[in-house]
Amino acid sequence: MPRNRLPLAVALALLATPGLSACGGSSAASDAKVVTVYSADGLKGENGDGWYDQVFEDFEKQTGIKVEYVEGGSGEMVQRAVREKSNPQADVLVTLPPFIQQAGSKGLLQKYAPKGSDQVSGADKAADGTWTSVVNNYFGFVYNKKELKQAPRTWDELLDGTYKNKLQYSTPGVAGDGTAVLIKAIHDFGGKDQALAYLKKLQANNVGPSASTGKLAPKVDKGELLVANGDVQMNYAQTKTMPNLGIWFPAGTTGKPTTFALPYAAGLVTKAPHSENGRKLLDFMLAQRQQREVSEIGGGFSARQDVKATDANAIALTRLMDGVEVFEPDWDDIDKNLTSYVEDWKSATGS
Repeated sequence: MPRNRLPLAVALALLATPGLSACGGSSAASDAKVVTVYSADGLKGENGDGWYDQVFEDFEKQTGIKVEYVEGGSGEMVQRAVREKSNPQADVLVTLPPFIQQAGSKGLLQKYAPKGSDQVSGADKAADGTWTSVVNNYFGFVYNKKELKQAPRTWDELLDGTYKNKLQYSTPGVAGDGTAVLIKAIHDFGGKDQALAYLKKLQANNVGPSASTGKLAPKVDKGELLVANGDVQMNYAQTKTMPNLGIWFPAGTTGKPTTFALPYAAGLVTKAPHSENGRKLLDFMLAQRQQREVSEIGGGFSARQDVKATDANAIALTRLMDGVEVFEPDWDDIDKNLTSYVEDWKSATGS
């Protein structure tokens, strides 16, 4: 008998053995100990010291369920889930507004209210129960504290020749924080046309597109860039290893620095391959212990109103936000018109 052929009885025995398959893949039993997360970047530390790193490690120890993690820009993650809609690969989707609303409107998320979600503000979760914020956050910019004696104060300062090829912001429609640049500009300049007119001028200094906001801060820290967009949680966490990074907020027409909430919002994927594991992970993320670690480890803000963090990071973050005017975007309008807004931005900037 040729060496590459098994006797029929042996072959049948192998196929009948739990944990084995004819193609060498994993069985349903082993797959049941897995949960796959598609997420926007920012919560996983570059050195394994981020909030996700701790949460996933603790979750696996407690449940035996391994977390498979896939990271990208907010829009990129939603588009990947759209492509896989007929055969979902992710169990949990975590992304920033307006992409979490977009995921909901495209039917990518199923209704699930994680334990503890009753302590999340109504503005930070979907009315239809398809997503809940797990980490609160705010949009912001970063600058190089070594090269610039003080942070820029206004949008107009960024038009100065000092910033030519030293400024970059991530791409609207692809990155959540990049889309936030457009949203904040529309608010600060009093309308879409005014915002696009400004961003057209700013293009003279802009290095060019970037699919990921997280890649910009290291360039600012090194002095390759002087200014870039970001968000408070991600950038504050990065300051632990990037000493030249400073956070600032451009002033609006009122003369006051402005920002808006940009939470990491999580939902259970429709027809997720491991829905029960996804529910367990969402519950775990919103548990009080993990929420207290949001500021202590992740440099962000707890999504739960009943968690009052008092660690050093929480105090520093409160000071950072002092005097900054927080506005609330019309997310329904943005979700409805995002495609046209992005197309108009491309046209105005030649991107």
